[in-house]
Order: sequence, then structure tokens, then C-alpha cells
Amino acid sequence: MKRHVANLLDQALQAMRANGDLAQDLELPEIQVERARDRAHGDYAANTAMLLAKRAGRNPRDLAATIRAHLPTSDVISGVEVAGPGFLNFTLTPAARHAAVRTALSEGRNYGKSNIGHGHSVHIEFVSANPTGPLHVGHGRGAAFGDALASVLEAGGYTVHREYYVNDAGRQMDILAISLWLRYLEAAGELVAFPSKGYQGDYIKSHAAQLLNADGEKHVQPFAKLKEGLPADGDQPNGDAEAYLDCMIHRAKQLLGESSYQRVLDFALSAILGDIKEDLAAFGVTYHSYFSERELADNGHIEAAIDKLANAGQTYTAEGALWFRASAFGDDKDRVLRRENGLTTYFAADIAYHLNKLERGYNTLIDVWGADHHGYVPRVKASLQALGRNPSELDVRLVQFAILYRGGEKLPMSTRSGEFVTLRELREEVGKDAARFFYVMRRSEQHMDFDLDLAKSESADNPVYYCQYAHARVCSVFRQLSERNLEFDRDQGLTALPRLDTEYESIVLDLIGRYPEIVEAAAIAREPHQLAQYLRELAASLHTYYNAVPFIVEDSELRNARLALIEATRQILANGLGILGVDAPERM
Repeated sequence: MKRHVANLLDQALQAMRANGDLAQDLELPEIQVERARDRAHGDYAANTAMLLAKRAGRNPRDLAATIRAHLPTSDVISGVEVAGPGFLNFTLTPAARHAAVRTALSEGRNYGKSNIGHGHSVHIEFVSANPTGPLHVGHGRGAAFGDALASVLEAGGYTVHREYYVNDAGRQMDILAISLWLRYLEAAGELVAFPSKGYQGDYIKSHAAQLLNADGEKHVQPFAKLKEGLPADGDQPNGDAEAYLDCMIHRAKQLLGESSYQRVLDFALSAILGDIKEDLAAFGVTYHSYFSERELADNGHIEAAIDKLANAGQTYTAEGALWFRASAFGDDKDRVLRRENGLTTYFAADIAYHLNKLERGYNTLIDVWGADHHGYVPRVKASLQALGRNPSELDVRLVQFAILYRGGEKLPMSTRSGEFVTLRELREEVGKDAARFFYVMRRSEQHMDFDLDLAKSESADNPVYYCQYAHARVCSVFRQLSERNLEFDRDQGLTALPRLDTEYESIVLDLIGRYPEIVEAAAIAREPHQLAQYLRELAASLHTYYNAVPFIVEDSELRNARLALIEATRQILANGLGILGVDAPERM
């Protein structure tokens, strides 16, 4: 409907050009059509005259009146009024409002889907937590947002590829391997002094026990031999925790040998990545692919990306390291690609990964990152620009960390110490649906306090419960209909829609017509929270309607018209909740 109104305005402007009311060479503004904020002012509003007035040298209200006079007739517009400083307010015909109900019932699960993204492919990478421990509630927000965003884009007609980038290379994997191996030694009977900077969660002990059960004692080495000659740990006088850990990793590699050490590392990676995949699947999140950081190095992608930067004249050597001229492309300083010791940096791997994604043919890359990575955005975009790509091909969406509260008290979390609330624990306590809905209710970059007690409550204050209950309420009406040996006559209901004349019904009709616009707007803006907010509004209108007006009445025409209206509402609730990854129960 927005596009229809915009087309009417465009035709009016072209007609004004043709008859001399507008100069032929006058640049026309982009036509903007929005839902009217006050329903008393119509259904849609356009500020076209106000945008055009200055360049046309006309009074905005007078110009709006001229545009109105040139508007072609439309069988879905009952009236157009000039309002305020020059707005044009459009009011729909009753038939146009009723058409949305008819479309919702005929299209069913497909109602609201759009083709605005047809032919446009999007690669979305989200969560991508280091495989060094279980997912926690902070990861949960990125998972819910990323998955909902991907689904909103799919509803908008985009071709979407979901990917998880596995950081399975580098120092943190060595820390994981040494942490698991030390717990493995403990399980085998060795007396171990665990390093202060190792991964200390119980999950490490659990996986170490699994390794001992799988491989026996083939990886056992005396801890005393491992610790011999190492510097002091950080919890000792003059100790250096990181140096102690690095020396321990180096010694472990010597004692175990390449194959045995790699077995321990691969076992740890496989076990934790398996847990991550299991948690995500239970959270309703699945991926098309998991991309390994190791593959970037093993297949030469990192060196190839560095070579391309060098060939483009965007690298230089200083202090024994190879640098990228990031500052020439908007970053605050240049960045190291290869260190003095010959090892490439995480940044070099990130450049190679993003280049790889673009070379796979995607039109747009969307990265969902934690808000603490905001400073990383300019350097990645700088690298793409230096490689001859348009930095706008990359859209980074930042997600603020979620703070969890129970009983009004903030819950702590820290990956290294092992003191954290896992996503699995959250899901088990409040359920997948509540967690996912709560995570996407607000803009991803907004701060979020997650109230566990509210998420578990069965009240109107709990938004996900309120939306699901609205869906279940409609289902209960149709069960009551069946219990009274009555049937829903859809055709009669659609024919009788003009009889729906209460204010409650007018509000619901308006919201039903808005749903496709909401899905499209959420896809364009890449903001799934728009859909969550709309569903809350739709649920509220349904509950108000339910409490004010009886549906199963003696008058069959009126009964079927009301049933058609609430069935369309139910369908939209199911469709919208499905996009957000939330179930739409029939009973509650």
C-alpha cells in the first residue's frame, strides 16, 4: 500500500511537470510515505510537498493542494487531505482494509513475505564464539538477533547464507589444549598445579574425563617434568601468568610430541564445538556452514590476501613486522599483518575471511559482533577498500551485552574463571521462546537488562507470554466453536467484513494491513525488533477485542466476519513469531 501511494504521488508530480506546474529540470525528492501517527489523520502521510517546496519556490501547503489536485483516482483511496504545514494524508477505503484480511487468509504462512530482496544474496555471520567454553547469555543475544535478522531478510525475499566462523587457530586454542590436558592428568592421578590463566570451568574437567575414557593414559606425562624450569605463575611473587602459561604450552608440545598434542587439541575443539552446536540447535539456531579459521591458513587464503594488499602498494615493513596502511583508509592507525616472528595476526586472518566471503559471490556481508568490537569495524572496512572492494558491502551490526538479573540481583560471568550463566542454563530456566523474544525486543545496540523473573511470569507484563497467549486465545475460540457444533464459513465471513464497525475491529483491521509493511521495513533496516514491537501491539489489540466483543454470536454473518478477523490475526501472530524463532502454541 505504501508503494501504491508513492506511485500515485509520482504520477501527480509527472503530470505537474507535463502541464508546467513544475519545471522540467527541477530535481524531484525521494517520495516518502509513512503510516499516519494519528488515525484521525488518515492511514498514510507523505511530506512530498514540504520536501519540494523550497527548490520549487512554492508555499508547501499550496504545493500540497496542487499535488492533491493532480493525483489519479484510486479504488483503494477514499480521500486525500492537506494537513499541517503541507502533509498529504491518505485514507483507505473500507474495501482496502478488508482486502488485507482476505489476503492473510488466502496466503496463510506466506502472508507478509516480500520480494524486495529478490536477486540479492546476503552472507550473515553471527555468534562465532571462540570454541573454548560453553555459550553464555551474552552469546545468546547475538544468536537470537542474528537468526531473527536472517529470517526477516528471507521473508523480505533475500537469499541468505548463515555461517559460524570457528576461531580454531592461535594461542587461545593452545590455552584450551593445555587446560584440558592438565585436567586429563588430574583424572589420571597426577597432582597438578593448575595455571591461573587456564580455562577453569567444570566443562574442562568433564571433557578431560571423556578423553581419558577414550584414549586411556597414552597422553600422560609427569606433571613435575612439565613444570621443571618454568617461571613463576601470576599468583606467585614476581610471577607472570601469561609467560608461565606460554612456557607451559611450549613444554607440553615437547613432551607430548606433535601427534599426541594435536590429538588433545582436536579432542578439546571437537568436544566444545559439539556442545556449542547442540546449544544453538536447542535454541532454534542452525547454520548452513561452519567455516574454520585453520582452513584460511592451510589453503593459503591468508597469504593470498596479504599478497593482494602488497601488490596494491598498501603494505610496508617496519620494526621487523609487515604493516597494512589502514590509516590511509580511515582507521586511526596502521595495523600489523605479520609479526617479527613470522606469524600472521588475527587481523590478517579476518581480512582473508572477509575477502573469501566476497569472492564466494555474496552481494552483502553482515557481521554480528559484540559491542566491544566497535573499534574493529573501521580497520576491516579499510582492508576491503584497500583490496578494491566497496566497504559498504560489509554491514556490521553491534550487539550490546545482556545483563542477567534474578531476584533483582545482577549475575556475574567470566569465561576464564568458569563463573558464568550458560545459554543452556538460561534456556532451561526460562525456555527458548522467552529467551529469544526478550533478546530481540530492543535494538541490538541498546543496553539490555534480562529479568529472569519477568521472563518466567504468566502475565501481561511478559511480552512473549502475551503474544503467545493471544495466539492460543484465538485457537480456543475455534475449539469452542467446534464444541457448539458450529463451523467457520470463511466465504461468508469475508463477504460480511463491512459489518465490523466497532473501534476494536477498526484497530485490528489496521494492524493486519500493516504487517507486510513491518516485515519489509524490518528487512530493509535490518532491525528485527520492529517485528517484535509490532507483535506486542497486535497481541494487545487482540486481547482488548477479545475482552470487549463476543465472537460466537447467533448472527452467522457477524460471527463469521469476526472469526475471519481473528483468524487472520492468529495467522499473522504465527508468521511473525516464527520469523523470530518463537513457537505459537495452540493451548496455554
